[in-house]
Amino acid sequence: MTLLLTLDDGSIQRSLAEAVETARAAAVEETDPAQVGAHAGVEREDAVSATHLFEAEVPGYRGWHWSVTVATAGPGEPVTVSEVVLRPGPDARVAPKWVPWERRVRPGDLGVGDIFPTDSDDPRLAPAYLASDDPAVEEVARDVGLGRVHVLSRYGREDAASRWRAGEFGPRSDMARSAPDVCGTCGFFLPVAGSMRGAFGVCANDISPADGHAVNVEYGCGAHSEIEVEVSSSIPVAELVYDDSLLDMEPVEELERASEPAARA
Repeated sequence: MTLLLTLDDGSIQRSLAEAVETARAAAVEETDPAQVGAHAGVEREDAVSATHLFEAEVPGYRGWHWSVTVATAGPGEPVTVSEVVLRPGPDARVAPKWVPWERRVRPGDLGVGDIFPTDSDDPRLAPAYLASDDPAVEEVARDVGLGRVHVLSRYGREDAASRWRAGEFGPRSDMARSAPDVCGTCGFFLPVAGSMRGAFGVCANDISPADGHAVNVEYGCGAHSEIEVEVSSSIPVAELVYDDSLLDMEPVEELERASEPAARA
């Protein structure tokens, strides 16, 4: 669809900017006339083209514009409509940026029965290299714990260490900062194997909030194995409730004589 407008003056940009009705007619032809609103401005594209914007009165498209691009070959040449599209304005409500599903999954999202495949180029994993096509070798390797296809790479270990240290069972948590001692000196601390042995372990104290979790050696809680509480065997003596020295004492005989006249009367 092409609409023509003959240029009478020599200013290409001025002619393009004045082609409002030409652009509106193109937008109306593209959609329902009631959905093309007021002219919202014109944008220069290059030396021979410009884009006219019209408010879109389309349900559900608040803040969007009808964008009509017009162009010409030069002074005295007709203006043609190159493109008519509906596009969002600066205040338009648009869908969020698309994110691949594997990047949308967050810790805690995986439920019972869910499957989450690992990328073939996951930087957290590295080939185990001990895998072989000999079943006998594979069986022995699995018995000694070396038969895995992949193991944690250096990046994977550093990533896990950084996450665990900054988490709930790291040295900066509220529990750790108020603890009397650290996990590295606790009898309930089970160090992990490998290169992370000096920094992490698993808590084996069922009283601790970290029981069964990976904890940093600098984490701590109030259930440390070496905590000792002094218990006194002496029985506390209560303070005196009253002091006999401050009481007024009256002889019983004087009280009886004072009451006799009242009894005779």
